[in-house]
Amino acid sequence: MKTAVRVWELEKRYGSTLALDGLDFSIGSGELFGFIGPDGAGKTSLFRILTTLLLPDRGGAAVLGMDVVRDLREVRKVIGYMPGRFSLYQDLSVKENLSFFATVFGTTVAENYELVRDIYGQIEPYRDRLAGKLSGGMKQKLALSCALIHRPGILILDEPTTGVDAVSRREFWDMLQRLRDEGLTILVSTPYMDEASRCDRVALMQSGRILGMDSPAAIAASFPKPLYKLRAGDMYRLYGALREFPATASVYRFGQDLHLTAGQGMIPDQDLLPYLQAQGLDDVVVAPCTPGIEDCFMELLSENQNQHDARR
Repeated sequence: MKTAVRVWELEKRYGSTLALDGLDFSIGSGELFGFIGPDGAGKTSLFRILTTLLLPDRGGAAVLGMDVVRDLREVRKVIGYMPGRFSLYQDLSVKENLSFFATVFGTTVAENYELVRDIYGQIEPYRDRLAGKLSGGMKQKLALSCALIHRPGILILDEPTTGVDAVSRREFWDMLQRLRDEGLTILVSTPYMDEASRCDRVALMQSGRILGMDSPAAIAASFPKPLYKLRAGDMYRLYGALREFPATASVYRFGQDLHLTAGQGMIPDQDLLPYLQAQGLDDVVVAPCTPGIEDCFMELLSENQNQHDARR
């Protein structure tokens, strides 16, 4: 597989804050690659460097074989970029925005219409509406159309589904997977752990570092400890009791349940339930749980913190 993105020893600081801490990775051509992590993890700083909008303080990056600093003008011609905030011209219509971005890259909507037909066709009935008057999902589709209209070699999307309803999020990811199936390399960042499963590979990021990188299935399979989900009538008391349980490695809220990472050898019926009953919690339901990306992220975060504390 050819390499579409190469990053080495990449570092970026804002004053005393280290936003990117020595990143080193490669992304293959044709991958749908996700950067997963909370706000402040470094995702936007990384994308702004890859799109030539920000200079690294150390290390470097190459996109489609071109250095993002030395060859920035050539890099800008081959990327489609959708920033996190809606950045199109809100006082221009849908049609005018698309025509403008096509012109900027020396092409026309008619010449490359087949690239955006499936996406733009959903908002074309509103082509005369001002972009600022569109719903969140329609703005998202317009922004993606504008990022694709010049036939880019790589598509870079910074948290494109933040603030968008669940149906529009699903539709958007369906569109990304169709584009990937057509051979386009796509980099996308998101704070939503559930979107990781739609990617070929993901990088789990926190505090400017990559905690883990692999396919979603491989990351989930690497979870090292037994995992259980628990529920009770008094979830607050249950959480407190689990934090004091000697075999607890970690416990956190996951939807309507609590997820407990336990030490090796713990048997719920023999160890955990008698302990909880002694705490007055008689209605606890506990079951084995298959780890997901969020469980793995929390585990990697805990390991990273323990390593950091050990070095201090």
